[in-house]
Amino acid sequence: MAELVRILMPVALFAGGLAAGGLAISVLAAPLFTTLPTGMYVPVHKGLVTRFDPFMPISLLSCLLCDLVLVIATEDTRVRLLSALAALLLASAITVSLTKNVPINRWLATLDPQQLPTDFERLDPRERWIRWNRVRGALAVTALVANVSAAAVLI
Repeated sequence: MAELVRILMPVALFAGGLAAGGLAISVLAAPLFTTLPTGMYVPVHKGLVTRFDPFMPISLLSCLLCDLVLVIATEDTRVRLLSALAALLLASAITVSLTKNVPINRWLATLDPQQLPTDFERLDPRERWIRWNRVRGALAVTALVANVSAAAVLI
């Protein structure tokens, strides 16, 4: 089991770092969305989303799976608890993604930037998307901190 932990911990750190970094980039760049004219916002959002998929789901799920196996494979209670915490935080980030951000992304993907709905100003999802993106970004970064802490315990 110790050998499995030595393999999974670096993978969890790598995948978690990619996920946290990707979400941190989107958190830092998202305020730009509010400065764009509506007609530019929709194609820019579409373009960015297609660059993050499937990268983000693969990173988040890979890290989550590693953490779940680490909970079972490690004998150290501190590592087990930190890995469980990271898994819970990642599952929460994934839930926010699937229930809040992805539906907005899918709706925006159906829109023609040249023919936006007449009530788009009322439906404009930018602030909502940014708010939920910050939540999932914070969850992913906190999960990474938990994984780094677990790795530090193993050293």
